[in-house]
Amino acid sequence: MKGANKQRSLPLYEAILQLKNMDECCRFFDDLCTPGELRSMEQRYDVATYLLQNQVYLEILEKTGASSATISRVRRNILDNQSGGMMREMILRQGLAKEDE
Repeated sequence: MKGANKQRSLPLYEAILQLKNMDECCRFFDDLCTPGELRSMEQRYDVATYLLQNQVYLEILEKTGASSATISRVRRNILDNQSGGMMREMILRQGLAKEDE
């Protein structure tokens, strides 16, 4: 498994792959995570999307409420391919940003 440098509990990831629709997905994550954990993940994904759209830090901060440290961390750890680049791939797959942006 690419990018798996830590021991993982694979049943969680296998369960996620079995979700059938958006409602099941939202309900599953509501059961699994606290509201704060969900908001943090959603915020990071939004930050990554805005970064791929070439928005500047101040715009991203205003839109998401993320700190400049979080924005920097997302850029460094997720978008700059240090974590396998899957976040970038998913944003592109969803059409939320273009490859050449």
